[in-house]
Amino acid sequence: MKKIHRLRKNTEFKKVYVKGKNYWNRNFTLYIKKNELNYTRFGIVVTKKLGKAVVRNKIKRRLREINKNLLPYVSEGYDIVLIPKKNTLDLNYEELQKSVEHLYSLAGILKR
Repeated sequence: MKKIHRLRKNTEFKKVYVKGKNYWNRNFTLYIKKNELNYTRFGIVVTKKLGKAVVRNKIKRRLREINKNLLPYVSEGYDIVLIPKKNTLDLNYEELQKSVEHLYSLAGILKR
């Protein structure tokens, strides 16, 4: 994913947490906020409760790939923070993708 499509700074994450809306399902929590840009930016936060670094990085890699594939179908102009929950460790790639798509459609940002 290109750098312009990533949330990088702590202040950017905090703005989404404080001023944005949140949605959730059994696998993820989603924070979303409209930005003044003409592109969407993603951020992924994986807590230490999910496991050691290898496990956390595996989840982050999968979620980055899912977001990269869904980018053409997501509405433009949003900052999105995705936080996986504990039971995402048991899901395979297809189940993760369906869960993320469900959450994006719940938030109303999926253009399919």
